[in-house]
Amino acid sequence: MFKNKTLMITGGTGSFGNAVLDRFLREDIKEIRIFSRDEKKQDDMRKQYRNNKIKFHLGDARDIASVRNAIYGVDFIFHAAALKQVPSCEFFPLEAVKTNVIGTDNVITAAIEAGVQKVICLSTDKAAYPINAMGISKAMMEKVVLAKARTTTKTLITCTRYGNVMCSRGSVIPLFIDQIKSGNPLTITNPHMTRFLMSLDEAVELVLFAFQNAKQGDLFIQKSPACTVADLAQAIRELFDHGAKICNIGTRHGEKLYETLATAEEKDRSEDLGNYWRISIDGRNLNYDKFFVDGNSQLDEAEPYTSHNTERLNVTQVKERLLRLDYVQNELKGWNL
Repeated sequence: MFKNKTLMITGGTGSFGNAVLDRFLREDIKEIRIFSRDEKKQDDMRKQYRNNKIKFHLGDARDIASVRNAIYGVDFIFHAAALKQVPSCEFFPLEAVKTNVIGTDNVITAAIEAGVQKVICLSTDKAAYPINAMGISKAMMEKVVLAKARTTTKTLITCTRYGNVMCSRGSVIPLFIDQIKSGNPLTITNPHMTRFLMSLDEAVELVLFAFQNAKQGDLFIQKSPACTVADLAQAIRELFDHGAKICNIGTRHGEKLYETLATAEEKDRSEDLGNYWRISIDGRNLNYDKFFVDGNSQLDEAEPYTSHNTERLNVTQVKERLLRLDYVQNELKGWNL
């Protein structure tokens, strides 16, 4: 499906962009265009891959002119550019709005203008019932996606939402490993806190599934297992150092006790596709009577899909998932030396 096609990845120097490159450089794709504002990471990737299929474009999703300069000749876009750190977005919420909301609008607007065939936008579980600035900005990003999807039939616009990606930028797993190697205690905020567990490869597969199966304005969610933060810390401790201490430091500002991948309202109109859910676009228009006259009694029975009510992994199962990750294997090799 990507033969002789050009794919652009916004925020392509991040963890997701590197995972996509590893996946697609094996395919018969014409060009992969990396769009980001980090020239150092672009140069590092250029030296690492040394592949003429990869083209690097310096720019910022906040600036629609720089997006337009990079989007010529593009067939498909994976939009991954975002501010993702919860604490930094709490202190600088307007910066989160500029990147996550306005930046997404810029990318989709430029894509429609340029005749891009498909745009897949990446969201997060923190966008469902958001309580922090990062999640709120991502929830607004999803609303922008839906609003834009209603305006065109030429460019297919869809969205994916997934939970914590293990060992990605901002993941707690590298932090725990670094703390053990430095001889420091593992700092957990709340031992009862639960989080979804998803690998980078699974994140890429979710985006590809959306690419292949999406209708206009769809939101795709992958069913994922979860574990408590205490079990995750214990699993890492058993892999690296049984004697490492664990210290409870209390919940940080903006953190949830558990994450939600699908709200009750979304679950009510979702389609079960096996490992995924498709949540179709809300087809109501600006006839406001439909919001007040036409109700939905089924919502009384609907439940959200959260890291508290999904499959719960124990310490042994978490260790098994961790050992599948190249990052963890490499860290173990260096540690055992």
